[in-house]
Parts: sequence; C-alpha cells; structure tokens
Amino acid sequence: MTKELITAIDAAKAAGKYARQNFGKLAESHISLKDRNDFVTTVDKTAETLAIKAIRRRFPHDEILAEEGGLETGTSGRRWIIDPLDGTLNFIHSFPMFCVSVAMTDETGEIAVGAIYQPLSKELFTAEKGRGAFMNNHRIRVTKNFRSESLLLATGFPYKDYGHLDTYLAVFKDILQHTAGLRRPGSAAIDLAYTACGRFDGFWEYNLNSWDIAAGALIVKEAGGIVTDFKGDENYLKSGHIIATNGKVHNWILEKIQKRFGTNFE
Repeated sequence: MTKELITAIDAAKAAGKYARQNFGKLAESHISLKDRNDFVTTVDKTAETLAIKAIRRRFPHDEILAEEGGLETGTSGRRWIIDPLDGTLNFIHSFPMFCVSVAMTDETGEIAVGAIYQPLSKELFTAEKGRGAFMNNHRIRVTKNFRSESLLLATGFPYKDYGHLDTYLAVFKDILQHTAGLRRPGSAAIDLAYTACGRFDGFWEYNLNSWDIAAGALIVKEAGGIVTDFKGDENYLKSGHIIATNGKVHNWILEKIQKRFGTNFE
C-alpha cells in the first residue's frame, strides 16, 4: 500500500470518526443553507479540517480541493479531492447513509488513489490505479449480470437543478420499467462504492461535483467496471455527468440516457 493511499485512508477515517461521534446530535444552529436544497453543517466543516490536516502532514505541497473550503493551491502538480460528508441531508435527518470520500489525482490529472469510508458500518472502500479495488482489505469486483430484468441500479434525483427534470424522469421511467429495481441512497460516493462491490449493477446521475465521484470512479474501474460521462467519454470529473456500471450493461444504460439527453449533453 502506497503512502498516498495510506494518507487517503487516514484522512477519510479521521473525518468519518468525527461524523460518527456527532451522528444524531445536530442542533438547528449547526445547520446552514449554501444554496437551494444544499445544506452544510458544522460537522461537514470540522470533518473536512481533520481530513486536510491528515493530508498536509505528509503532503504539504499538494493542491487540495475540498467541498466546503474550496481550492488550496500547491506546487507539486497533484491534487487531493475531498468530500468530508457525502450525504449531508441524510446526516441532518439521522438517516444512516453517508460517507467520506477522498481521492488524489497525479501530475497528469489521472485519479491515482481513492478511499470511501462509511463511518457507521465501518466499511472502507479503497483503490489504487492498476492495483485493484478492496473493501476492508478484501478484493471486490463488479457483478457479471447482463439481464436487464434482474438489474438493481442506483441513481440520484435532481435536487436543485430542475432544468432537465422532465428529461431525467423520462430516463428514470424507461429504465425502471425494464429492470428489477432502482434505488436512491442519497450519496453518489456510496452509489459508486456499492457498484464496485456488486451491491448495484450500475449507477447514473448528472450535475455532480468532482468530490462526489473522484474516489468512487476509480474504485469502480479497479473493480472491473466502466465509468463514462453521458457522451461515453471519460470527462465525468469536469462535466459532473456520470454512468458507472459492471460493464456488461453500460451501453444499454448509455443508449437510454443518450436517447433522452442527446449525445452532446454538457
């Protein structure tokens, strides 16, 4: 295990431990509104600080992009991407589905390491580029399911950008009618981790941020899956539109999305 992955794990666990200690203990004064349906808590902010400290101890010259604090510049050419609490609304309501996501891109911009930690279940999903994906040190792989009628897929509902709501609902309806079921846990990082370990056969969502998906995208790919944007390319960190699957159903989902969103959705 590289120093980079050890650091990602330490950062995720530091933030996750704090979140676990404060789960179910939020007061109204601890919650703020960043944007429509976009909340932040004092726990998000403190957890992020703890994660950044864990990284800075070993990599003081790396750039850090964190959801709450924005961009801290660096000189190494590498970037850490942090979501200290993915699933904040769940956390606010004491719905036990949230996690910490930490990833690092190398000097070429490729995602090199990723860690996703669910504090309540203590499940840790990790990956290094070219070295496979793991959950609590056990190798994980995507499913081999290719029959649409037996698929269990995940998605994320639009929550503040409703400009494409009708298009999204058309995709949702089309896929729902041809699969065994759809789920919406409320955390894109968890959706990706669960796709990587075979709990879901695939996942799609649009208008996400890089900190929502960076670690999870690597974990899915290292588990044998495929990750693209809605064009079928690998520009998902920039566009925020993502499809992640076991590979066997990827084109099937991509075609249904492109049928509604088009092939040049930005």
